[in-house]
Amino acid sequence: MKIGDLSRRTGVPTRLLRYYEEQDLLHPDRGANGYRSYPEAAVRDVQQIRGLLDSGLTTEMIRAILPYLSGPEEIVLPAEHLTPRTAALLEGHIDRIQARIDCLARNRDRLSAYLAAVRPGGGAADRRPAAGP
Repeated sequence: MKIGDLSRRTGVPTRLLRYYEEQDLLHPDRGANGYRSYPEAAVRDVQQIRGLLDSGLTTEMIRAILPYLSGPEEIVLPAEHLTPRTAALLEGHIDRIQARIDCLARNRDRLSAYLAAVRPGGGAADRRPAAGP
């Protein structure tokens, strides 16, 4: 399929698809006329790239793990292919995700406490239980 078709099927602008190619995330074939030609699997690849970017991974991290994605919920990365650099990138990202979770949980708890304090009859029955550990 041509780049415009891939764009329509994924909802990703052609400009971003070209960027993914520049970042070595997509690998279209080139016809004799120079036009990009994407296989059917590119639809899934673009959806996975978008999901990984939305979760906060960088294109560098995605480039390292994309060859090992077998579906949107499964990563098959043989241990012998996990380089120390890739492991460090992923560990750093996990730490950043946890920091965001901790910050969100603190903000949730503060807002809940504020609402409980300012609502009429702001007793414990008006509070939502905190989720998570």
